[in-house]
Amino acid sequence: MNPHPAHCLRLAARMGLGLLLAACALGAEAAPPDPGSAVALREQHRKLAGQLASSPLRRPVHLDSAETDSGLQGDVYAVVDHSLEQVRVALADGTQWCEMLLLHINNRRCRVSRTAAPKANSTAAEGEGTPVSRQPEGETLTLSVVPRYDKPVEQAFELSFVHRVASSSRDYLEVRLSAESGPLGTSNYRVTLEAVPLGERQTFLHFGYAYDHHMVARLATMAYLATFGSHKRGFTVIGKTPTGEPDYIRGLRGLVERNSMRYFLTLDAYLAGLGTPPPERAEKRLHRWFEQIEQYPAQLHEIDLATYLEHKRSDRRRDAGKP
Repeated sequence: MNPHPAHCLRLAARMGLGLLLAACALGAEAAPPDPGSAVALREQHRKLAGQLASSPLRRPVHLDSAETDSGLQGDVYAVVDHSLEQVRVALADGTQWCEMLLLHINNRRCRVSRTAAPKANSTAAEGEGTPVSRQPEGETLTLSVVPRYDKPVEQAFELSFVHRVASSSRDYLEVRLSAESGPLGTSNYRVTLEAVPLGERQTFLHFGYAYDHHMVARLATMAYLATFGSHKRGFTVIGKTPTGEPDYIRGLRGLVERNSMRYFLTLDAYLAGLGTPPPERAEKRLHRWFEQIEQYPAQLHEIDLATYLEHKRSDRRRDAGKP
Protein backbone atom coordinates (compact mmCIF):
# COMPACT_ATOMS: atom_id res chain seq x y z
CA MET A 1 0.00 0.00 0.00
CA ASN A 2 1.39 3.45 -0.95
CA PRO A 3 1.94 6.01 1.89
CA HIS A 4 -0.69 8.74 2.07
CA PRO A 5 0.79 11.99 0.60
CA ALA A 6 -0.30 14.15 3.60
CA HIS A 7 1.30 11.70 6.02
CA CYS A 8 4.52 11.84 4.01
CA LEU A 9 4.58 15.64 4.19
CA ARG A 10 4.10 15.64 7.98
CA LEU A 11 6.90 13.13 8.47
CA ALA A 12 9.22 15.08 6.16
CA ALA A 13 8.56 18.37 7.97
CA ARG A 14 9.13 16.75 11.37
CA MET A 15 12.22 14.76 10.45
CA GLY A 16 13.74 16.94 7.75
CA LEU A 17 14.32 13.96 5.50
CA GLY A 18 14.36 14.92 1.85
CA LEU A 19 14.86 11.28 0.91
CA LEU A 20 11.54 10.42 2.53
CA LEU A 21 9.76 12.78 0.16
CA ALA A 22 11.48 11.13 -2.77
CA ALA A 23 10.49 7.70 -1.51
CA CYS A 24 6.88 8.78 -1.06
CA ALA A 25 6.84 10.23 -4.57
CA LEU A 26 8.21 7.00 -6.00
CA GLY A 27 5.70 4.99 -4.04
CA ALA A 28 2.85 7.07 -5.45
CA GLU A 29 3.83 6.43 -9.10
CA ALA A 30 1.39 4.46 -11.16
CA ALA A 31 2.40 0.92 -12.09
CA PRO A 32 3.42 0.40 -15.73
CA PRO A 33 0.62 -0.86 -17.98
CA ASP A 34 0.23 -4.59 -18.33
CA PRO A 35 1.68 -6.00 -21.56
CA GLY A 36 -0.92 -7.29 -23.97
CA SER A 37 -3.30 -4.39 -23.45
CA ALA A 38 -4.57 -1.31 -25.27
CA VAL A 39 -2.83 0.94 -22.73
CA ALA A 40 0.54 -0.76 -23.23
CA LEU A 41 0.29 -0.66 -27.03
CA ARG A 42 -0.70 3.01 -27.02
CA GLU A 43 2.29 3.73 -24.79
CA GLN A 44 4.49 1.91 -27.29
CA HIS A 45 3.06 4.08 -30.07
CA ARG A 46 3.89 7.18 -28.05
CA LYS A 47 7.48 6.02 -27.50
CA LEU A 48 7.99 5.18 -31.18
CA ALA A 49 6.33 8.30 -32.63
CA GLY A 50 9.64 9.84 -33.68
CA GLN A 51 11.02 6.65 -35.25
CA LEU A 52 7.77 6.01 -37.12
CA ALA A 53 7.73 9.55 -38.52
CA SER A 54 11.31 9.34 -39.80
CA SER A 55 11.60 5.63 -40.54
CA PRO A 56 14.37 4.63 -42.99
CA LEU A 57 11.89 2.06 -44.31
CA ARG A 58 10.11 4.93 -46.10
CA ARG A 59 6.82 4.34 -44.32
CA PRO A 60 5.69 4.46 -40.66
CA VAL A 61 7.28 1.13 -39.72
CA HIS A 62 9.74 0.33 -36.94
CA LEU A 63 11.54 -3.02 -36.65
CA ASP A 64 13.19 -4.54 -33.57
CA SER A 65 15.07 -7.83 -33.32
CA ALA A 66 16.81 -9.78 -30.59
CA GLU A 67 18.58 -13.04 -29.87
CA THR A 68 16.87 -14.45 -26.81
CA ASP A 69 18.29 -17.07 -24.44
CA SER A 70 16.55 -19.79 -26.40
CA GLY A 71 15.92 -18.40 -29.89
CA LEU A 72 15.05 -15.36 -31.97
CA GLN A 73 12.46 -12.58 -31.71
CA GLY A 74 11.37 -10.01 -34.29
CA ASP A 75 8.83 -7.21 -33.73
CA VAL A 76 7.37 -4.90 -36.35
CA TYR A 77 5.39 -1.80 -35.31
CA ALA A 78 3.49 0.10 -37.98
CA VAL A 79 0.69 2.53 -38.73
CA VAL A 80 -1.69 1.32 -41.46
CA ASP A 81 -4.50 3.17 -43.23
CA HIS A 82 -7.28 0.85 -42.11
CA SER A 83 -9.66 1.14 -39.18
CA LEU A 84 -9.41 -1.30 -36.29
CA GLU A 85 -12.79 -2.73 -37.25
CA GLN A 86 -11.54 -3.45 -40.79
CA VAL A 87 -8.49 -5.21 -39.38
CA ARG A 88 -10.68 -7.22 -36.98
CA VAL A 89 -13.12 -8.35 -39.66
CA ALA A 90 -10.33 -9.16 -42.14
CA LEU A 91 -8.60 -11.49 -39.63
CA ALA A 92 -11.59 -12.92 -37.81
CA ASP A 93 -10.87 -16.61 -38.38
CA GLY A 94 -8.28 -19.15 -39.43
CA THR A 95 -9.43 -19.33 -43.04
CA GLN A 96 -8.62 -15.66 -43.50
CA TRP A 97 -5.24 -16.14 -41.84
CA CYS A 98 -4.53 -18.97 -44.27
CA GLU A 99 -5.37 -16.74 -47.23
CA MET A 100 -3.04 -14.10 -45.85
CA LEU A 101 -0.14 -16.44 -45.08
CA LEU A 102 -0.24 -17.96 -48.56
CA LEU A 103 0.95 -14.66 -50.03
CA HIS A 104 4.40 -15.45 -48.62
CA ILE A 105 6.66 -16.91 -51.29
CA ASN A 106 7.62 -20.01 -49.27
CA ASN A 107 4.13 -20.90 -48.02
CA ARG A 108 2.55 -23.36 -50.45
CA ARG A 109 -0.53 -24.75 -48.71
CA CYS A 110 -2.65 -23.95 -45.64
CA ARG A 111 -5.47 -25.98 -44.13
CA VAL A 112 -7.81 -25.21 -41.23
CA SER A 113 -9.22 -27.78 -38.83
CA ARG A 114 -11.73 -26.95 -36.12
CA THR A 115 -12.54 -28.34 -32.72
CA ALA A 116 -15.38 -27.51 -30.36
CA ALA A 117 -14.67 -24.49 -28.20
CA PRO A 118 -15.45 -24.39 -24.46
CA LYS A 119 -18.78 -22.88 -23.52
CA ALA A 120 -18.77 -19.14 -22.86
CA ASN A 121 -19.93 -17.76 -19.51
CA SER A 122 -23.32 -16.33 -20.41
CA THR A 123 -23.56 -14.45 -17.10
CA ALA A 124 -20.50 -12.26 -17.74
CA ALA A 125 -21.21 -8.58 -17.22
CA GLU A 126 -21.37 -6.35 -20.28
CA GLY A 127 -19.57 -3.02 -20.39
CA GLU A 128 -16.46 -1.15 -21.46
CA GLY A 129 -13.97 -3.44 -23.13
CA THR A 130 -16.49 -6.25 -23.54
CA PRO A 131 -15.51 -8.46 -26.50
CA VAL A 132 -17.43 -7.53 -29.62
CA SER A 133 -16.90 -10.92 -31.27
CA ARG A 134 -16.17 -14.48 -30.15
CA GLN A 135 -14.63 -17.47 -31.88
CA PRO A 136 -17.30 -20.15 -32.10
CA GLU A 137 -14.68 -22.90 -32.45
CA GLY A 138 -11.04 -23.60 -31.75
CA GLU A 139 -8.86 -23.67 -34.86
CA THR A 140 -5.58 -25.17 -36.01
CA LEU A 141 -3.80 -23.87 -39.12
CA THR A 142 -1.49 -26.38 -40.81
CA LEU A 143 0.94 -24.43 -42.96
CA SER A 144 3.12 -26.17 -45.58
CA VAL A 145 6.41 -24.30 -45.99
CA VAL A 146 9.15 -25.09 -48.52
CA PRO A 147 12.80 -24.28 -47.75
CA ARG A 148 13.10 -22.55 -51.14
CA TYR A 149 10.39 -21.17 -53.41
CA ASP A 150 11.33 -23.54 -56.26
CA LYS A 151 10.86 -26.71 -54.21
CA PRO A 152 7.63 -28.70 -54.75
CA VAL A 153 4.99 -28.78 -52.04
CA GLU A 154 5.79 -32.47 -51.48
CA GLN A 155 9.09 -31.34 -49.93
CA ALA A 156 7.43 -28.86 -47.57
CA PHE A 157 7.58 -29.13 -43.81
CA GLU A 158 4.42 -28.52 -41.83
CA LEU A 159 3.80 -26.07 -39.01
CA SER A 160 0.58 -26.59 -37.06
CA PHE A 161 -0.46 -23.32 -35.45
CA VAL A 162 -3.17 -23.03 -32.82
CA HIS A 163 -5.12 -19.87 -33.72
CA ARG A 164 -6.63 -17.90 -30.85
CA VAL A 165 -8.25 -14.47 -30.53
CA ALA A 166 -6.84 -13.52 -27.13
CA SER A 167 -8.72 -10.20 -26.92
CA SER A 168 -11.23 -8.39 -29.09
CA SER A 169 -12.75 -5.20 -27.74
CA ARG A 170 -13.71 -1.84 -29.21
CA ASP A 171 -10.25 -0.41 -28.61
CA TYR A 172 -7.94 -3.43 -28.77
CA LEU A 173 -7.36 -6.60 -30.81
CA GLU A 174 -4.91 -9.38 -29.99
CA VAL A 175 -4.57 -12.56 -32.04
CA ARG A 176 -2.05 -15.28 -31.26
CA LEU A 177 -0.74 -18.22 -33.29
CA SER A 178 1.45 -20.83 -31.62
CA ALA A 179 3.15 -24.00 -32.82
CA GLU A 180 4.92 -26.43 -30.51
CA SER A 181 7.44 -27.75 -33.03
CA GLY A 182 9.02 -26.82 -36.34
CA PRO A 183 11.72 -28.06 -38.72
CA LEU A 184 15.45 -28.49 -38.09
CA GLY A 185 15.36 -28.31 -34.32
CA THR A 186 13.11 -25.26 -34.02
CA SER A 187 10.16 -25.10 -31.64
CA ASN A 188 7.76 -22.87 -29.70
CA TYR A 189 6.73 -20.62 -32.60
CA ARG A 190 4.84 -17.51 -31.46
CA VAL A 191 3.08 -15.13 -33.82
CA THR A 192 1.30 -12.16 -32.25
CA LEU A 193 -0.85 -9.47 -33.82
CA GLU A 194 -1.92 -6.53 -31.65
CA ALA A 195 -3.83 -3.46 -32.82
CA VAL A 196 -5.31 -0.24 -31.41
CA PRO A 197 -7.21 2.45 -33.32
CA LEU A 198 -5.65 5.79 -34.24
CA GLY A 199 -8.76 7.77 -35.00
CA GLU A 200 -11.36 6.35 -37.37
CA ARG A 201 -9.18 5.47 -40.37
CA GLN A 202 -5.82 4.35 -39.03
CA THR A 203 -4.55 1.56 -36.80
CA PHE A 204 -1.32 1.02 -34.92
CA LEU A 205 -0.15 -2.59 -35.31
CA HIS A 206 2.37 -4.75 -33.54
CA PHE A 207 3.37 -7.92 -35.39
CA GLY A 208 5.59 -10.24 -33.35
CA TYR A 209 7.40 -13.32 -34.69
CA ALA A 210 9.53 -15.58 -32.47
CA TYR A 211 10.72 -19.15 -32.14
CA ASP A 212 13.21 -21.24 -30.15
CA HIS A 213 16.03 -23.42 -31.42
CA HIS A 214 18.38 -25.83 -29.71
CA MET A 215 22.15 -25.43 -29.85
CA VAL A 216 22.71 -27.76 -32.80
CA ALA A 217 20.13 -25.92 -34.91
CA ARG A 218 21.60 -22.56 -33.90
CA LEU A 219 25.14 -23.60 -34.86
CA ALA A 220 23.95 -25.03 -38.19
CA THR A 221 22.09 -21.82 -39.02
CA MET A 222 25.10 -19.71 -38.07
CA ALA A 223 27.35 -21.85 -40.28
CA TYR A 224 25.00 -21.34 -43.24
CA LEU A 225 24.80 -17.59 -42.64
CA ALA A 226 28.60 -17.38 -42.46
CA THR A 227 29.07 -19.18 -45.79
CA PHE A 228 26.30 -19.52 -48.38
CA GLY A 229 24.18 -16.87 -46.66
CA SER A 230 26.99 -14.40 -45.97
CA HIS A 231 25.55 -11.85 -48.42
CA LYS A 232 22.19 -11.75 -46.65
CA ARG A 233 21.47 -8.77 -44.41
CA GLY A 234 18.77 -7.41 -42.16
CA PHE A 235 17.36 -3.89 -41.76
CA THR A 236 19.08 -2.54 -38.64
CA VAL A 237 22.01 -0.24 -39.43
CA ILE A 238 24.94 -0.98 -37.12
CA GLY A 239 27.48 1.42 -38.62
CA LYS A 240 29.08 2.39 -41.92
CA THR A 241 31.14 0.44 -44.43
CA PRO A 242 34.63 1.62 -45.44
CA THR A 243 32.99 3.39 -48.41
CA GLY A 244 30.57 5.26 -46.14
CA GLU A 245 27.49 3.17 -46.98
CA PRO A 246 25.16 1.87 -44.25
CA ASP A 247 26.37 -1.37 -42.72
CA TYR A 248 23.41 -3.64 -42.01
CA ILE A 249 23.14 -6.32 -39.36
CA ARG A 250 23.69 -9.88 -40.53
CA GLY A 251 23.71 -13.30 -38.93
CA LEU A 252 20.83 -14.56 -36.80
CA ARG A 253 19.30 -11.14 -36.15
CA GLY A 254 19.43 -10.37 -39.87
CA LEU A 255 17.59 -13.64 -40.48
CA VAL A 256 14.75 -12.91 -38.06
CA GLU A 257 14.44 -9.34 -39.36
CA ARG A 258 13.97 -10.57 -42.93
CA ASN A 259 11.38 -13.12 -41.83
CA SER A 260 9.53 -10.61 -39.67
CA MET A 261 9.35 -8.05 -42.48
CA ARG A 262 8.18 -10.62 -45.02
CA TYR A 263 5.32 -11.61 -42.75
CA PHE A 264 4.41 -8.03 -41.90
CA LEU A 265 4.29 -7.21 -45.63
CA THR A 266 2.08 -10.29 -46.05
CA LEU A 267 -0.33 -8.77 -43.54
CA ASP A 268 -0.10 -5.37 -45.23
CA ALA A 269 -0.81 -6.83 -48.68
CA TYR A 270 -3.80 -8.75 -47.35
CA LEU A 271 -5.29 -5.62 -45.82
CA ALA A 272 -4.63 -3.70 -49.04
CA GLY A 273 -7.09 -5.97 -50.84
CA LEU A 274 -10.03 -5.06 -48.61
CA GLY A 275 -11.35 -2.37 -50.94
CA THR A 276 -11.03 -4.51 -54.07
CA PRO A 277 -14.01 -6.43 -55.51
CA PRO A 278 -13.82 -10.11 -54.47
CA PRO A 279 -13.12 -11.51 -57.99
CA GLU A 280 -10.00 -9.31 -58.23
CA ARG A 281 -8.91 -9.42 -54.61
CA ALA A 282 -6.49 -12.36 -54.77
CA GLU A 283 -4.54 -10.90 -57.70
CA LYS A 284 -4.45 -7.48 -56.08
CA ARG A 285 -2.90 -8.93 -52.96
CA LEU A 286 -0.29 -10.93 -54.88
CA HIS A 287 0.86 -7.87 -56.80
CA ARG A 288 0.89 -5.77 -53.65
CA TRP A 289 3.03 -8.31 -51.77
CA PHE A 290 5.61 -8.46 -54.54
CA GLU A 291 5.71 -4.67 -54.95
CA GLN A 292 6.30 -4.23 -51.23
CA ILE A 293 9.03 -6.89 -51.13
CA GLU A 294 10.83 -5.23 -54.04
CA GLN A 295 11.06 -1.96 -52.11
CA TYR A 296 13.81 -3.67 -50.10
CA PRO A 297 15.77 -5.62 -52.73
CA ALA A 298 18.99 -5.85 -50.70
CA GLN A 299 17.17 -7.78 -48.00
CA LEU A 300 14.16 -9.45 -49.61
CA HIS A 301 14.51 -9.88 -53.38
CA GLU A 302 14.44 -13.50 -54.56
CA ILE A 303 12.58 -13.89 -57.86
CA ASP A 304 10.85 -11.92 -60.60
CA LEU A 305 7.14 -11.08 -60.62
CA ALA A 306 6.20 -13.54 -63.38
CA THR A 307 7.76 -16.49 -61.52
CA TYR A 308 6.12 -15.50 -58.24
CA LEU A 309 2.68 -15.17 -59.83
CA GLU A 310 3.00 -18.50 -61.64
CA HIS A 311 3.86 -20.34 -58.42
CA LYS A 312 0.96 -18.78 -56.55
CA ARG A 313 -1.55 -19.30 -59.35
CA SER A 314 -0.44 -22.91 -59.70
CA ASP A 315 -0.94 -23.48 -55.97
CA ARG A 316 -4.41 -21.96 -56.22
CA ARG A 317 -5.36 -24.23 -59.12
CA ARG A 318 -4.03 -27.29 -57.28
CA ASP A 319 -6.02 -26.52 -54.13
CA ALA A 320 -9.14 -25.89 -56.20
CA GLY A 321 -8.70 -29.28 -57.90
CA LYS A 322 -8.05 -27.73 -61.31
CA PRO A 323 -5.34 -28.87 -63.75
